[in-house]
Amino acid sequence: QVQLVESGGGLVQPGGSLDLSCAFSETIFSIAVMGWYRQAPGKRRELVASIPSGGYPFYADSAKGRFTIARDNAKKTVYLQLNSLKPEDTGVYYCNNAPARQWPWGQGTQVTVSS
Repeated sequence: QVQLVESGGGLVQPGGSLDLSCAFSETIFSIAVMGWYRQAPGKRRELVASIPSGGYPFYADSAKGRFTIARDNAKKTVYLQLNSLKPEDTGVYYCNNAPARQWPWGQGTQVTVSS
Protein backbone atom coordinates (compact mmCIF):
# COMPACT_ATOMS: atom_id res chain seq x y z
CA GLN A 1 0.00 0.00 0.00
CA VAL A 2 1.18 3.52 -0.83
CA GLN A 3 1.91 5.62 2.25
CA LEU A 4 1.65 9.41 2.32
CA VAL A 5 2.94 11.26 5.38
CA GLU A 6 2.43 15.02 5.56
CA SER A 7 4.27 17.27 8.00
CA GLY A 8 5.27 20.87 8.63
CA GLY A 9 1.99 22.50 9.56
CA GLY A 10 1.41 24.68 12.57
CA LEU A 11 -0.10 27.84 14.01
CA VAL A 12 1.12 31.09 12.47
CA GLN A 13 0.07 34.73 12.35
CA PRO A 14 -1.19 36.34 9.15
CA GLY A 15 1.73 37.16 6.87
CA GLY A 16 3.78 34.27 8.21
CA SER A 17 5.12 31.27 6.36
CA LEU A 18 5.33 27.50 6.62
CA ASP A 19 7.07 24.74 4.69
CA LEU A 20 5.10 21.54 4.22
CA SER A 21 6.54 18.17 3.24
CA CYS A 22 4.98 14.96 2.00
CA ALA A 23 6.99 11.76 2.24
CA PHE A 24 5.91 9.26 -0.38
CA SER A 25 6.48 5.51 -0.69
CA GLU A 26 5.23 4.87 -4.22
CA THR A 27 7.70 3.24 -6.60
CA ILE A 28 6.48 5.24 -9.61
CA PHE A 29 6.61 8.61 -7.84
CA SER A 30 8.97 9.96 -10.50
CA ILE A 31 6.30 9.85 -13.21
CA ALA A 32 3.27 10.86 -11.16
CA VAL A 33 1.79 14.34 -11.08
CA MET A 34 1.70 15.22 -7.38
CA GLY A 35 -0.65 17.68 -5.76
CA TRP A 36 -1.39 19.38 -2.48
CA TYR A 37 -5.01 19.54 -1.37
CA ARG A 38 -6.62 21.60 1.36
CA GLN A 39 -9.73 20.86 3.35
CA ALA A 40 -10.94 23.99 5.11
CA PRO A 41 -13.48 23.77 7.93
CA GLY A 42 -16.92 22.99 6.51
CA LYS A 43 -15.65 22.77 2.92
CA ARG A 44 -14.71 20.11 0.39
CA ARG A 45 -11.13 19.05 -0.12
CA GLU A 46 -9.75 21.00 -3.06
CA LEU A 47 -6.56 21.13 -5.09
CA VAL A 48 -4.19 23.94 -4.12
CA ALA A 49 -1.19 23.15 -6.32
CA SER A 50 0.23 20.33 -8.42
CA ILE A 51 3.50 19.57 -10.14
CA PRO A 52 4.54 17.02 -12.77
CA SER A 53 7.93 15.35 -12.81
CA GLY A 54 8.82 17.65 -15.67
CA GLY A 55 7.01 20.78 -16.74
CA TYR A 56 5.20 23.65 -15.11
CA PRO A 57 3.27 23.57 -11.85
CA PHE A 58 -0.38 24.44 -11.44
CA TYR A 59 -1.70 26.76 -8.75
CA ALA A 60 -5.23 27.51 -7.68
CA ASP A 61 -6.12 31.19 -7.86
CA SER A 62 -5.95 31.46 -4.09
CA ALA A 63 -2.35 30.21 -4.10
CA LYS A 64 -0.86 32.10 -7.02
CA GLY A 65 2.02 34.37 -6.07
CA ARG A 66 2.14 33.10 -2.48
CA PHE A 67 2.66 29.32 -2.57
CA THR A 68 5.41 27.34 -4.26
CA ILE A 69 5.27 23.61 -4.96
CA ALA A 70 8.40 21.56 -5.54
CA ARG A 71 9.47 17.93 -5.59
CA ASP A 72 12.55 15.84 -5.03
CA ASN A 73 12.15 12.52 -6.80
CA ALA A 74 15.30 11.05 -5.27
CA LYS A 75 13.93 11.70 -1.78
CA LYS A 76 10.38 10.71 -2.76
CA THR A 77 9.15 13.98 -1.31
CA VAL A 78 6.90 16.81 -2.45
CA TYR A 79 7.00 20.24 -0.80
CA LEU A 80 4.70 23.20 -0.48
CA GLN A 81 6.10 26.55 0.62
CA LEU A 82 3.40 28.78 2.07
CA ASN A 83 4.13 32.51 2.19
CA SER A 84 2.12 35.60 3.10
CA LEU A 85 -0.41 33.41 4.83
CA LYS A 86 -3.99 34.55 5.32
CA PRO A 87 -6.67 33.26 7.70
CA GLU A 88 -8.52 31.76 4.74
CA ASP A 89 -5.53 29.46 4.11
CA THR A 90 -6.46 27.59 7.28
CA GLY A 91 -7.18 23.91 6.81
CA VAL A 92 -5.75 20.43 6.75
CA TYR A 93 -3.29 19.97 3.90
CA TYR A 94 -2.94 16.61 2.15
CA CYS A 95 -0.88 15.29 -0.73
CA ASN A 96 -1.83 12.78 -3.42
CA ASN A 97 -1.41 12.30 -7.13
CA ALA A 98 -3.38 14.74 -9.27
CA PRO A 99 -5.99 14.71 -10.55
CA ALA A 100 -6.72 11.02 -9.95
CA ARG A 101 -6.19 11.03 -6.16
CA GLN A 102 -5.88 7.27 -6.41
CA TRP A 103 -3.93 6.54 -3.24
CA PRO A 104 -5.16 6.40 0.35
CA TRP A 105 -5.09 9.78 2.04
CA GLY A 106 -2.55 10.37 4.77
CA GLN A 107 -3.32 12.05 8.07
CA GLY A 108 -2.70 15.51 6.63
CA THR A 109 -1.03 18.40 8.40
CA GLN A 110 -2.96 21.22 10.06
CA VAL A 111 -2.27 24.81 9.03
CA THR A 112 -3.89 27.46 11.19
CA VAL A 113 -3.49 31.15 10.39
CA SER A 114 -4.76 33.42 13.13
CA SER A 115 -3.86 36.66 14.85
